[in-house]
Amino acid sequence: MAKQMDYPTLREIFTRFQASEAEPKGELNHTNAYTLVVAVALSAQATDAGVNKATEKLFEIVDTPQKMLDLGEEQLIEHIKTIGLFRQKAKNVMKAARILVDTYGGEVPNSRAALEGLPGVGRKTANVVLNMWWGHPSQAVDTHIFRVGNRSGICPGKDVVAVERAIEDHIPVDFQHHAHHWLILHGRYICVARKPKCKACIINDLCQFEEKTE
Repeated sequence: MAKQMDYPTLREIFTRFQASEAEPKGELNHTNAYTLVVAVALSAQATDAGVNKATEKLFEIVDTPQKMLDLGEEQLIEHIKTIGLFRQKAKNVMKAARILVDTYGGEVPNSRAALEGLPGVGRKTANVVLNMWWGHPSQAVDTHIFRVGNRSGICPGKDVVAVERAIEDHIPVDFQHHAHHWLILHGRYICVARKPKCKACIINDLCQFEEKTE
């Protein structure tokens, strides 16, 4: 694990990320807060591209918890059966829809605790929804961010909660809103797991990773 970077280095890194892509976006397709919750929950151990393919027709007919209940679990499975763990995910989506209708009047709550109380919605999913839909500076740490944070020294931590706190505590506040998107995209396309593309990396000279590829 690399050491935590100092403030000036972090500011330079995120200045470069911002210059490269000023408004980074999540890659999961959605139409509202509810479809975002469903898409992120379905994305666990699956690719965004795979989820988008599965939800393309689903979200044309289902965009509220009540419509999901009306669709039913078996029909939901038909839409998402190409996604890993689809049966358990379908059960969670249906249970969450019932809670949203019965407890929240069909609306998606904008509190982390309430979101985490939904079946199939963990801390990461809650943070994605809070950030992407309501603009909260919440940090959704996935395997990409965990890898990039610990390799580079941007936000090292022994687990995802520690990495999340490192982002919140150390990354300059004016970069907080888009921080997790920049880090996810960097990990997905440049700082990949097996052979990081260090030659193409815009923060190569600042990164602490000792096994840089030539």
